[in-house]
Amino acid sequence: MSRLAAITRILVGPLAVIVCGVVWAQAWPSRPIHLVATYPPGGGADIMARLIAPKLSLSLGQPVLVENRPGATGQIAADLVAKSAPDGYTLMLDASSYAVNPSIYASLPYDPAKAFAPITVLARFPNMLVVSPSFPAASVQDLIAMAKAKPGEIAFASSGNGSAQHLAAELFRQRAGIDMVHVPYKGGALAMTDVMAGQVPVFFANMASGLQHVKAGKLRALAVTGSVRSASLPDLPTLTEAGVPGAEVYEWNAVLAPAGTAEAVIKRLYAEIANSLQQPDVKERITALGREIVASTPDETTRYLRTQMELWSKIVKIAGIKVD
Repeated sequence: MSRLAAITRILVGPLAVIVCGVVWAQAWPSRPIHLVATYPPGGGADIMARLIAPKLSLSLGQPVLVENRPGATGQIAADLVAKSAPDGYTLMLDASSYAVNPSIYASLPYDPAKAFAPITVLARFPNMLVVSPSFPAASVQDLIAMAKAKPGEIAFASSGNGSAQHLAAELFRQRAGIDMVHVPYKGGALAMTDVMAGQVPVFFANMASGLQHVKAGKLRALAVTGSVRSASLPDLPTLTEAGVPGAEVYEWNAVLAPAGTAEAVIKRLYAEIANSLQQPDVKERITALGREIVASTPDETTRYLRTQMELWSKIVKIAGIKVD
């Protein structure tokens, strides 16, 4: 090889890679995209997936197909996506359990810190601290006083050991300095039914599913777990306003791609998803569910997921929560 040919190869080689990358990114997508929801149809993750999928199909020019792969608090879907080709055609829409699983499971079939390329947090929504209508506590301070007077006697329900509701209650319990008994159920609907019936008095209800029951008088809401009051229940105080600072907690939904997905594809997906969230019908539906649109950038999302993992690691360790 001549010296000139060698120099040309050195100079043109990287340029060829860049050009090929640009061309590939411009050609993407050329076939359907699979958006894998980590929870069953009808749940929060599924609702968000089916809200944005039609918008993305239009803007990307290819079908965006929602696939539900529930099980093991999101691990089944996460494992599938983590091991998929990083080509932008398989994405995951997960929930806040993504940040909790590393702390409550002894091992995971994927490395959450390395297996994914975060794209965006779509929306977040607070829980509500609710009690049975027959329960005497009319405020957060009433509940705390009752729990301190009878440590270990007042029970709280959750949708399962290590669930978002369980962790919200543990955070509240730790910040308030009280002792309550955990009663895990196999799903939020079962837990909510028993709380409404007075079988278990306390519950941290999902805003989307609990709001209708509060408005119907079947549950009494004491506080919201967000940093600000909810537009859906403007008279309901936050936990901080009710005298329990540091108990702020949100559930959220995020979209992630397999690690190694081209940066150009990640940026395009973020832009199109953020745009879909601003469509009037999508905004109206998200607001009606008591949620707050986030649309964080990929970098912001990466930082947020890291802080969430750190928070729940501390809470889980103190509470001693483990799931086999």
